[in-house]
Amino acid sequence: MQTLANIVYSRSSSRVFTIEHWVIEEKRNGEKYRRMIFNHIRKQKIFYWFAIIGCISLFLFTFIQLVDALDESELLAYEMIVINFVQSFLRPQLTEIIIAFTFLGSVPWITIGTIIAVVILLYKKKMDLAILMAAANLFGGLFNLLLKWIFKRERPDIQPLITEAGFSFPSGHSMGSFIFYGTIAYLIVLLAERKLFVIIGCFMMGLMILGIGLSRIYLGVHYPSDVLAGFSAGAVWLIVCALFLKLYKYRLKRRYRGMM
Repeated sequence: MQTLANIVYSRSSSRVFTIEHWVIEEKRNGEKYRRMIFNHIRKQKIFYWFAIIGCISLFLFTFIQLVDALDESELLAYEMIVINFVQSFLRPQLTEIIIAFTFLGSVPWITIGTIIAVVILLYKKKMDLAILMAAANLFGGLFNLLLKWIFKRERPDIQPLITEAGFSFPSGHSMGSFIFYGTIAYLIVLLAERKLFVIIGCFMMGLMILGIGLSRIYLGVHYPSDVLAGFSAGAVWLIVCALFLKLYKYRLKRRYRGMM
């Protein structure tokens, strides 16, 4: 873009490049710049929505495929391979650690963690994020109970190391941990000031989710398909909650603009 400070003559002729010419050129280039920015933002939004729709479709497809295969012996055969492999690492000391670790995906722990997170967010005046944390985990837990009641799959009776009540599909620990730690990861992305914190935080939350899912198989209280279904349902639920938050904030902005 040409500016008044470094323009004396027009490149197309020998006449002086006057202030009037500069104003016209600034307007022309300014319009090009605004159009370029608009196109860039539009492309980002298109990519953003394609990514969201793609993720929801993938997790929904996974969940539906698992539901369709629940009564198939072929699925059980594959699951036995996974269960036998995971439980081949059974050790008394490791079992004690796993029992303690799986508590990090339990209802009491997630409830306590959610309350603490909501209080901190309210203290930081992040009302919208506090609502997201509370609603995603509260209604996510109720949604898991509904899914268990719908499918009524009995728990595996293959060397269970602890006793659990209720139905098996989808895994409540897996779904609850995905929603809880996934929400924390989302908050880190929104609030962290440095990219390194985002990478480390999201990586740690991902390890927590994966570890809790594996712990349920190790302890013999869930089939691998229960865990995978819990992850899929939790992912869809979390994405939907995040979208509702975006819609809520968008409507607030429109209402505020309408009042101006």
